[in-house]
Amino acid sequence: MGLLPFFKKKQFFSAAEREQIVNAIRAAEKETSGEVRVYVESKNAYVDAMDRAAEIFYKLKMQNTDHRNAVLLYVAMKHHELALFADEGIYQKTGADYWNNAVQEMITRFKKDDVPGGIEQCVRQIGNTLKEKFPYIPTEDKNELPDEIVFGH
Repeated sequence: MGLLPFFKKKQFFSAAEREQIVNAIRAAEKETSGEVRVYVESKNAYVDAMDRAAEIFYKLKMQNTDHRNAVLLYVAMKHHELALFADEGIYQKTGADYWNNAVQEMITRFKKDDVPGGIEQCVRQIGNTLKEKFPYIPTEDKNELPDEIVFGH
């Protein structure tokens, strides 16, 4: 047996579930200049999920979007933690209550053992808000960040 299986990425979701989430990201971004990324890892090494989400947000250079309108959805599977971290352009146009409600809805799905469905629902909800606050402008908009899920350790 070679070393290759040792280096395989952890599979948190099936191929169909990953596709479901990526399709939700693409659908959300189709009608907005905003950007959505999903980051999933096994454990959160930090005390606070929001601190970890902020670190990842900046590591992924999400603050470099033209309109400062990117959102990171962070999930630590084994620790059952999640956070939404949005760039300053978004916080200027939405209140903190909106983000708290989005997280609560996702928690409800997670408690029903539907993590992929919870992520998909949250991405679609974020997309609806971004569409309202940052509408798609065909002559200006470009996909500034990859749509694929980022998997950590």
